[in-house]
Amino acid sequence: MPSSVWSERHSGAASTRPGDQRSPWQRDRARILHSAAFRRLQAKTQILGIGQNDFYRTRLTHSLEAAQIGTGLVSQLRSKVQGELLDMLPQDALMEALCLAHDIGHPPFGHGGETALNYKMLHAGGFEGNGQTLRIVAKLEPYTQQHGMDLSRRTLLGLLKYPVLQPDLQHEQLMAQNPLNLTPWKPAKAIFAADADILSWILAPLNSADRSLFQSTEHLAASPYLKSRYKSLDASIMELADDIAYGVHDLEDAIVLGNISEAQWMQYSDWSTLPADFQQQMQRIGTALFSNQHHLRKDAIGSLVNLLISSVTLAEVLPQAVEPLIRYNALLADAPQAILHCLKQLVYRCVISRPDIQQSRFRCQNMLMALFDAFSSDPSRLLPANTQQRWQLAADELKTRVICDYISGMTDDYAEHMYRRLYASAV
Repeated sequence: MPSSVWSERHSGAASTRPGDQRSPWQRDRARILHSAAFRRLQAKTQILGIGQNDFYRTRLTHSLEAAQIGTGLVSQLRSKVQGELLDMLPQDALMEALCLAHDIGHPPFGHGGETALNYKMLHAGGFEGNGQTLRIVAKLEPYTQQHGMDLSRRTLLGLLKYPVLQPDLQHEQLMAQNPLNLTPWKPAKAIFAADADILSWILAPLNSADRSLFQSTEHLAASPYLKSRYKSLDASIMELADDIAYGVHDLEDAIVLGNISEAQWMQYSDWSTLPADFQQQMQRIGTALFSNQHHLRKDAIGSLVNLLISSVTLAEVLPQAVEPLIRYNALLADAPQAILHCLKQLVYRCVISRPDIQQSRFRCQNMLMALFDAFSSDPSRLLPANTQQRWQLAADELKTRVICDYISGMTDDYAEHMYRRLYASAV
């Protein structure tokens, strides 16, 4: 399959601006950078709520750091492969575009908000952040009349962390009232059925056998009910960059803010199963992370990122596939992957699962469900004018999706403001 098929846009349009010498990926990166959805990331929760401190990262700074790590991973891979594999690697502009855009579908209040919207959308196709990212870039962001940002096919493929459609999410046990416990309603990580046309267009260059393999799934007994098995090469690099940025830089925030102590680091970080050289590196890094000298901590963070990035390799995850963009994925070596997993678990145990964080999540989830109930009760009166127009023009089965699009696009502060406006009191 010629590479030009992956630079095509859904609209079929080519650049009409005279003298524009940019590659398709540079144009995609520019469209993402200048989008309203990207700007809104500055006021969306990463872990701690916006306004609780002026130091920690937001979704915007996280995405910028992921982009830097993503190009670092690509640089490492370029030094390790040659020939056709070298030619297959994404250009830096493409990787930056993917990392900058990977979180723009996240709703207010992080994964808690995602679960709340999923519950409210169970009867109408569900909600999931990566699925909303595809929806924003391919339909909602007004760069074009019908195709959103109209990004290149390879860029859209790289944004698909889960290249499958949502399962049927209608459940007989749905409660009439909002549940207090949303844990059983975590979203299936998949693309919305309403956007099946976009997914089909993205995967059109794959032959039927490749597409069937690429969209293999595991069915789960409980929420989220479905798990996709594969992602493209570009998506695998982007996801590694996301994981490293989360595991390392959110750890840095937690240490600086006093949310993770040296005692907790010692308690939850067991490096005894690692090879001796990695054990020594992690002991040195751990000592520096809790030093009173800030430059030593910063150097330790850089050393940790380098340790992870420098171990990246290419592996055949679908050796029977014809298309190399789905045959290969980027992976970390075993020991660095174990270190990254441990860091992510440390952040989860010591920060995310803290009662005060979870209490805030509970409050915010209920705010979003209340907003959803309000706008659904009388859309033609309560929705803003431009969203009312979208709602009125939408097919009956998609009207609820328009309401979800509106709420999921809110920043944390705007969601709080809108809740107070509609309900006249704070939660």
